[in-house]
Amino acid sequence: MKVILKENIETLGHIGDIVKVAPGYARNYLLPKGLAIEATEKNAKALDHALRQLAYKKDKVTEAAKALAAKLEALAIELTHQAGEEGKLFGSVTNMEIAAFLKDKGFEIDRKTIILVEPIKQLGDYTVSVKVGPEVTAAIKVSVKAS
Repeated sequence: MKVILKENIETLGHIGDIVKVAPGYARNYLLPKGLAIEATEKNAKALDHALRQLAYKKDKVTEAAKALAAKLEALAIELTHQAGEEGKLFGSVTNMEIAAFLKDKGFEIDRKTIILVEPIKQLGDYTVSVKVGPEVTAAIKVSVKAS
């Protein structure tokens, strides 16, 4: 079944894309949640007008993501952990802990969008990537200090 996406869906595509999906996925998830519309002749004719609106919406989402990225990059995260003599942490700093810190500061960031190659296990300063939008990534400075 072919559908026209009304929202960015990471596994399928971006706003305005025509994609082929399983009929059950479209009927039970995409269409009821308003994430897509069926790609019929009537909808295809209305697609030109909808694409202009969707492009505007996409630009608006991208601008909001860039603004959020700028705020995040200006923020310095300082975490304190118990550590051994050589700077090795007892435990590790994970994306869940960074997400909790950001939530305390008023940012609603999903932990899955915080990209850590592996958990932080040493004291020091690190740069962590956060995917805040479809094409926007912020680099956050994380400082891990001994308590």
